[in-house]
Amino acid sequence: MTEYVGFDVSKEETAFCVKDAKGRVLASGKVATDPAAIFAMLKEHCLCPERIVLETGTLSGWLARELAKLGIAVDVIDARQAHAVMRLQHNKTDTKDADVLAEIARTGFCRPVAVKSETAQQDRVLLKARAHLVGVRRDTENTIRGLLASLGMRFAKGSAKLGVRVREALRDHPELVATIEPLLSAVAALKHENERLDKAVMARAKDDPACRLLMTVPGVGPVTALAYAATIGDAERFAKSRTVGAYVGLTSRRWQSGEMDYSGRISKHGDAMLRALLYEAANSLLTVVRRAHPLKDWARRIRKRTSHKKACVALARKLAV
Repeated sequence: MTEYVGFDVSKEETAFCVKDAKGRVLASGKVATDPAAIFAMLKEHCLCPERIVLETGTLSGWLARELAKLGIAVDVIDARQAHAVMRLQHNKTDTKDADVLAEIARTGFCRPVAVKSETAQQDRVLLKARAHLVGVRRDTENTIRGLLASLGMRFAKGSAKLGVRVREALRDHPELVATIEPLLSAVAALKHENERLDKAVMARAKDDPACRLLMTVPGVGPVTALAYAATIGDAERFAKSRTVGAYVGLTSRRWQSGEMDYSGRISKHGDAMLRALLYEAANSLLTVVRRAHPLKDWARRIRKRTSHKKACVALARKLAV
């Protein structure tokens, strides 16, 4: 008998549904979100699963990799595609979602996405941790500026000497030291940890041949190179290089209905972190890099026709491709 399985994964438990080729439910229920427990469930309820489907999520890549080690092939499908079908349900429950996913597996109405390797996922964890610390540090510095600006104390742009300037200003306001000093200490600690993660990113990029090759492009540093290599993974999975632009959401959306046919803004689908880093690299190539480069000349021609931001978006797509 051929079975089709759908998994609706949550943090603690995973709802499952097993169907036969005619769509009849053979088994359903919940199991702990653990590869060994899921494997035991499949062994109990399935003789020969034709296809196993789960949607993208925080735990989906980990489960797919661990089940693959146990000899179980899993198709991870785009959550947006799955939700488009699930919205047709009158009542939403984990059991019903697993039933829908099993039906998607049976009918083949899905397109699997690539599951990142464990190494690539670890690189992304490093990059996201760094980005989080950078954001927290920036927000804390802006909080200090805003609090003191309400008392008429304003500081020059830049964060290099912000701590020194704030402490000098607080000499005339000793009553504020107990309030602002903890924030300054937090900024100093965040700066130290940012530098530590920057060194880790640099070391990881130097060890990766793909990253070293990507960093030969003007404007592309170790952070952008590592993010690109970790997100794209195996380039052979793309039939055409131009597809990468759409994969990271840097191509314009199109709307066609009857006589209406127009292109809008970029889709912003895909990985937001890589898209932002590519835009930053493009902006750096246009404004910071001094030496001539064909990509830079191409983007400058676009900037003359449109605007700097549109030229950066076009150049970011070009870099991705």
